[in-house]
Amino acid sequence: MSEYFRRVSEKISKLSDEQVKEFLDAVAGKNDMLDSIFESLSTGLIIVDEKWKLIFTNKAAERYLPFSIRPEESKSENVPLWQLIDDSSIENFLEDCFKNNRSNVSDEFTTATANGSVRFITISVLPLIKQQQMTGSIVTVNDITEKRSQEILLHRMENLAGLTNLAAGMAHEIKNPLGAISIHVQLIQKALKKSRENDGMLPDEKFLEKHLDVVNEEIDNLNRKVMDFLMAVRPVNAKLELLDIDRIIHDAAVFITPEFHNYHIMVHVRTCKNSVRLLIDEKLCKEVLINIAQNAIAAIQERYPDCGKDSANSKCQGMFEIITFLKDDKYIITISDNGIGMSEDTASHIFEPYFTTKANGTGLGMTMVYKIIKEFKGDIQVKSIQGEGTLFTITLPVPQTDRKLLTENTKERPEYDTGKIAQKMAKK
Repeated sequence: MSEYFRRVSEKISKLSDEQVKEFLDAVAGKNDMLDSIFESLSTGLIIVDEKWKLIFTNKAAERYLPFSIRPEESKSENVPLWQLIDDSSIENFLEDCFKNNRSNVSDEFTTATANGSVRFITISVLPLIKQQQMTGSIVTVNDITEKRSQEILLHRMENLAGLTNLAAGMAHEIKNPLGAISIHVQLIQKALKKSRENDGMLPDEKFLEKHLDVVNEEIDNLNRKVMDFLMAVRPVNAKLELLDIDRIIHDAAVFITPEFHNYHIMVHVRTCKNSVRLLIDEKLCKEVLINIAQNAIAAIQERYPDCGKDSANSKCQGMFEIITFLKDDKYIITISDNGIGMSEDTASHIFEPYFTTKANGTGLGMTMVYKIIKEFKGDIQVKSIQGEGTLFTITLPVPQTDRKLLTENTKERPEYDTGKIAQKMAKK
């Protein structure tokens, strides 16, 4: 069809007015058809010239991308595409594609919808070729929110399989309080029956109070266990977004460092040179780091009693380290301390519900840490040497679109580039 239009346009001077009108009507019809196709696409489509000035955009692209200047406004014609976008990560990606002449690349982003929910999109940049010359770029935008939501839902359903063991543990936990309540209620019943058969007088008040106090205490104990169980089984309400993990770790470190310094404990944090975006929840990620940090403080104080707030001239040797690096398409976080450590048996049970070595602990803190990391499709492992320290290794997957960056970073940061405590424990 395009060959037909080319041949006709070459002979247009020889055509009659009627033939010219028919030709223009055909061109307009074809143009209308193409417009209808572009506007009907579920894929967002943006065409830019060599300087990345906007030539065309369809409605889907306008729905998916947060434009600060609408494409239909006249001033949008005078600025490059990235300056029209109200999202720093998308803006940086598009600007980088222009400045470094990158094409046939794609990346994944999260944006907020009008109702506040999160939308996952993939942006791809392709070359616009005309007569074997690159005359601009084609930017496509695809909404993959439903796909990501299905993956998250499937992952959560898989986690429900673990509830069987958790429920069995809960049944064991409530058995003892119920047994104690039953015994003391039976003793009261026997005493009342005996008094009715004899003189009809009620048992001594102290006798009743003694057993009723035990009953009330066990009821409170039972209530606490039920509440803890509900906390353990509640779904992790993660709002997953593509976020700069190193920034989150830095912010968490700034938050926890003053408390370590109050106890005269040294804190060492080192993150990757080039940040990587991971599909995580910022609030829950910080919760993981803070929970592990709190345990580290207690472990260090137990090994070094001099690490205390009241030690003005403290000789505390405590140390806490957070180190991150990239390895084999994975983002690794090592969190280590040189505290009292744990036995191999204790370390093997640390993520189990209700398991705790603290007198007032619920045994759910590290369970939640484990659940959160699994929600991020990651893994967490612990290595501890009694009397020397503990090392947590968190492994998180890097999205497919960031793999190229991952390879570059891995070359700059070798796999052995971990903290002093981690290196020491790895040798053992």
